[in-house]
Amino acid sequence: MSTATPISPTVADPTAVPEQATGQAAATETRPLTTADRCDVCGAQAYLRVVLASGELLFCAHHGHAHRDALERQALFIQDESDRLTRSNESD
Repeated sequence: MSTATPISPTVADPTAVPEQATGQAAATETRPLTTADRCDVCGAQAYLRVVLASGELLFCAHHGHAHRDALERQALFIQDESDRLTRSNESD
């Protein structure tokens, strides 16, 4: 007869703040969008980050601007970096 060793539950750190509980301040923090950030509609490089109450969406410039009116009504924060597409190289 084998005896099972009881598994002790993991106790969460009471001082740790869950990622989702950081509030609206974290939602409005900008972070640079990189080539790894892809549009949730078509997979192109994302230039807009839209933070909603339910999460975050990334859009290419085309889809972000096409749906901008609807997104502005629902978004907590919109980060638009689409000006990078037309900005000339500042080091020239």
